[in-house]
Amino acid sequence: MNAGIPFPPLSPEVFSITLFGIEFALRWYALAYIAGILIGWFLAVRAVRCARLWPADSAPMTPAQLEDLVTWVILGIILGGRLGFVLFYQPGYYLSNPAEIPMIWQGGMAFHGGMLGVAIAGFLFARRVGARVLSVADIMALATPPGLLLGRIANFVNAELWGRPTDAPWGVIFPSDAAQDCGQAIGELCARHPSQLYEAALEGLLLGAILLWLAWRRGALKLPGQVTGTFLAGYGCARFIVEFFRQPDMQFVAPGNPLGLAVQLNGYGLTMGQLLSLPMIAAGIALIAFARRRMVRA
Repeated sequence: MNAGIPFPPLSPEVFSITLFGIEFALRWYALAYIAGILIGWFLAVRAVRCARLWPADSAPMTPAQLEDLVTWVILGIILGGRLGFVLFYQPGYYLSNPAEIPMIWQGGMAFHGGMLGVAIAGFLFARRVGARVLSVADIMALATPPGLLLGRIANFVNAELWGRPTDAPWGVIFPSDAAQDCGQAIGELCARHPSQLYEAALEGLLLGAILLWLAWRRGALKLPGQVTGTFLAGYGCARFIVEFFRQPDMQFVAPGNPLGLAVQLNGYGLTMGQLLSLPMIAAGIALIAFARRRMVRA
């Protein structure tokens, strides 16, 4: 398949310098993490400073406490994301090579694991400072989409996590040998879905806009858990949909399983990303129902 858009001349590095014979580089992916955290922190500060958004017109924490929460969240992202990748995607490999588990610079982070790590960090922090757990969760949910948006764009810049082969006119011809291994005829180029940008649009831009609208226009923060539930259900649905276009994880691909389904029956099944998204969707719907039920009782 020759149709497609050539991958733009992008570098994974913003810049690099060499000092004393050692090369130091700032990568777009790292910058995306930093910018996402800063933008999320800005949104969270704006929210806690606006008392009218919260139950009884009282924010669950102070801006100073919010700064401490950021540290806990960063640790939750790193530890949860790495352990999630190890346990969900390559447990056999890391069981045989446990010394490589801390080597996050080699790549390998799972969003679902990072989200679980952040949830645990937020729960422990809320208990530590005596804040409402669900309101703290709402703050973190509100602050998360900018990081998702920028992180997925950085995935595109890195030419990684591309999608399945496609004949669509917006398919992108990614440069790596692995991306060009589509089983096509010799001399033909392989175009793939830019699934990173699909995720950026759904999980970052659209979901973020919905959460901001709910928080500032619909009073959703006054119902502890509603923003968190919307985030969980929204992300789960977005990821479930994008998995139909995303290249499956190679450890699940086999001659009898070209779609890389983690569980299947007679050729039908779910990818690991879809499988992990189902509990998020269920938990999100349950949280929304819980929050609205408390509103009715009140």
